[in-house]
Amino acid sequence: MITKTAGRAPQAGADAGELLLALAAVPVGDPSRPGLRARVIEAWLPLAGHLASRYAGRGEPDDDLLQTAVVGLIKAIDKFDPGLGTDFPGYAIPTVIGEIKRHFRDRTWAVRMPRRLRELSLAVTAATGDLTHRLCRSPTVAEIAAHLEITEEEVLEGLEGARAQDAASLSVRVPGAGFPGEHLGVEERGYELAEARVALGPALASLDERGQRILTLRFYGNLTQTEIAEQVGISQMHVSRLIGRALVKLRGQFA
Repeated sequence: MITKTAGRAPQAGADAGELLLALAAVPVGDPSRPGLRARVIEAWLPLAGHLASRYAGRGEPDDDLLQTAVVGLIKAIDKFDPGLGTDFPGYAIPTVIGEIKRHFRDRTWAVRMPRRLRELSLAVTAATGDLTHRLCRSPTVAEIAAHLEITEEEVLEGLEGARAQDAASLSVRVPGAGFPGEHLGVEERGYELAEARVALGPALASLDERGQRILTLRFYGNLTQTEIAEQVGISQMHVSRLIGRALVKLRGQFA
């Protein structure tokens, strides 16, 4: 588990840069490379924490954001080539931010959405924040469309798609509407029971009078086999056999 450094400005300095250059000079497969690589990652962790902190408060746990930023940092370290003349922060920052944005695009949706709609929704959300800060008020659909150079219909589509990023709980009461779960359809067993009752009458009529009486006492009167035997005037074992035969005959009627 990476310790949290979010919110702290990057402190990687000369030592971190020297470690990175030293890592680049060590051939892949060298026994010393894994340990040196771990030291480089640790030295540049403040940069990952600083970038992760930019995306705090958007519904994702800070620890998840930090872990995602660290994944991007590691990718940047493994692919960085100091011989190209680019400084490491200039190379790593877009890589880390790209990893964080990919996390939001792919992992934070309650309902799986097409990639185009997810990207559109994220763009509309980001544009709304930028314009709100710039205009000191909520932007209109037309202003967002002009800012992104898309149609107003696409803006509305993006706003609608953004709702899929969070799922509403079925156990939270909605004012004036009760609990959402109360309005979900359930399997209605009453129809099946009604059909069974309709079919049961003719099936029972196929039994003799004693068989009908015994089944009625057992399943409607809830009497035990011993109590039925006393009422009918036969042994409990005989009652058990008669119930078994009657049920087999009834099952045949329903087959």
